[in-house]
Amino acid sequence: MAPPGTVARSRHPPATTAAPRERILDAAEELLRRHGPARATVVDVARALGMSHANVYRHFESKAALREAVAERWLKGISAPLDEMAARPGPAAERLVEWVLALAAAKRRKVRDDPEIFSAYHALAEEHRAVVDRHVRHLCEQVRRILEDGAAEGAFRLRDPEAAAQAVLEATLRFHHPAHVAAADDPAAVEAAARRVLALLVAGLAAGAL
Repeated sequence: MAPPGTVARSRHPPATTAAPRERILDAAEELLRRHGPARATVVDVARALGMSHANVYRHFESKAALREAVAERWLKGISAPLDEMAARPGPAAERLVEWVLALAAAKRRKVRDDPEIFSAYHALAEEHRAVVDRHVRHLCEQVRRILEDGAAEGAFRLRDPEAAAQAVLEATLRFHHPAHVAAADDPAAVEAAARRVLALLVAGLAAGAL
């Protein structure tokens, strides 16, 4: 309860300040958080917003489309900050290390700090593998951009930038895959291990391994 004289703040902005599509996604996310995927249906979302389910269908053609959009927005919350990191200037080797560590930290926050919503989103991701595949391709494109910048500055020797980007993600998987993140107990030890692996990767990229 808010203290006397103050106004309680809701998790999401007032309905009048958000576009209808975003309001619907906000409501679906809140239902996921409270009840899991079973309650994130068009009817449940419409009821939560006090609107007809026909109004929800104006923005999402089916329950599957709504749930896919919710999962996609959640994954964009991870990838969007990394876009800026991949695009900004600076030594590519340093940016690559920073990018991988930032991805690992973002996944750790999702998995460990909000386990209920992560569990719900994991279930949605299993339903909509295409969304996850697009997310992984987007991450790979970010890494490729950093590597190509490194090649342009002479830090990396690349024979196949796409294969090199995929190798970076595969080699660092244990630091950002949700299953491994959930099992890790010591973030400092994980970061130290990640930095050792990244040192090897940077050396290999400089030597033209891929």
